[in-house]
Amino acid sequence: MLNPFKMLGDMNAMRKQAMAIQQALEGEEFEVMVGNVRILITGNQNVTLVEMGGLPNEDVRQAVNDAIKKSQQAAAGKLAELSKGINLQ
Repeated sequence: MLNPFKMLGDMNAMRKQAMAIQQALEGEEFEVMVGNVRILITGNQNVTLVEMGGLPNEDVRQAVNDAIKKSQQAAAGKLAELSKGINLQ
């Protein structure tokens, strides 16, 4: 028989581990240059800079961040659907 209190403890430990990983990734930044386009993005997928020809482009930066957010929301929704089918008893 499964112990629900142990399962809650395990889930809490996994949540804490995920938060620690997210915080560690937030502190990292990655730079990509292709031709005259330069992009800086954090490890948690937040685009902080888009430059084209050395000039920042806020519209492109915001559009990329919005696209990433929509993708993450869709993935979270699919994960929630899948987790409904998991029997934790």
